[in-house]
This record gives sequence, C-alpha cells and structure tokens, in this order.
Amino acid sequence: MHTQNQLARLRATDLRAKAAAHRLAVEAKPPVDLRTRLGWTLVEVGLRLASPPRQTPAPA
Repeated sequence: MHTQNQLARLRATDLRAKAAAHRLAVEAKPPVDLRTRLGWTLVEVGLRLASPPRQTPAPA
C-alpha cells in the first residue's frame, strides 16, 4: 500500500507540473492584434462582394 501512495503522489506532482506548464504556455501566447483582425474582416467582406448573390425562392 505504501508503494501505491508514493506512485499516486508522483503522478499528482507530474500532473500539477503539466498543468502549470500549460497555463504558462496559454498566457505566453500573444493576443491577436487589431491589424490581423481587420485584415481577416476585409478578406471576408471581399469574398462576400465577389461571390454571386444568393437566389431566394419565389413565394408559392
């Protein structure tokens, strides 16, 4: 039983370390800047303008 407790403690310590590393990685990820968001918005608007209009079915 003693060995199982040691293994459980080691596993818990390992999981805590992985969780802390994940938290740090998420926090270190740079936020999407305004230029990037604006650029993709302009791409989306351009694609909408370039595509043919949708045909709506005539009322019956």
